[in-house]
Amino acid sequence: MSRQIPLDLAHQEAFSRDDLIVTPANARAVSLIENWPEWPAPVVILAGPAGSGKTHLSAIWREEADAFDVKVDAIGPREIQCAGNRPVLIDNADGAGLDENGLFHLINAARGGGQPMLLTARRFPAAWGVKLPDLLSRLKAAATVEIDEPDDILLAGVITKLFADRQIEVEPHVVQYLVRRIERSLSSAIRAVELLDRAALERKSRITRGLASEVIEAMEHGVTEDISNA
Repeated sequence: MSRQIPLDLAHQEAFSRDDLIVTPANARAVSLIENWPEWPAPVVILAGPAGSGKTHLSAIWREEADAFDVKVDAIGPREIQCAGNRPVLIDNADGAGLDENGLFHLINAARGGGQPMLLTARRFPAAWGVKLPDLLSRLKAAATVEIDEPDDILLAGVITKLFADRQIEVEPHVVQYLVRRIERSLSSAIRAVELLDRAALERKSRITRGLASEVIEAMEHGVTEDISNA
């Protein structure tokens, strides 16, 4: 069968409010973002598994609030000064290299200036391994909203959106097949769509249920690098 080598092109994901899929799994988090600035606390932590939509929700809030991004491992005097004047967004706050002292002063600056802060993380603050008592106290005082594991409706909607981001039309029955077969996480959905897109390009074929079956089997056996040769 004729194959071509696909170009490794970046696919722009759509992060507008219109692209957001709302289901019971993320309804509380969506309500939090939509109710800004009427938040329950000055500092809010949005917690959920990888690929659960935290980046999408935080992007909506960043635009609405005109917030500026701060990297959790790069908090300096400039960031602390800005925190007193503008809303602050920290994505992946429980990632590697957390500057505990810097985050403590950042939170204080934001609170002192009456500015809101949104932090996204995979885990609740108690699991971050924070050693600085004052910072841990600040984090415990924050309002925490959790995004649950995705339900079928959310998985189907995300898979459809991911294909649409790549300008690919896929039959609904293929989407439903993927929902039933992949691991119940949005990160698995993202990986499945990436592999299906690549395999279809290499084979110059449509994305069918048969191809989806091959990709999922390859994912289960950890042989995704050879999927185009299946």
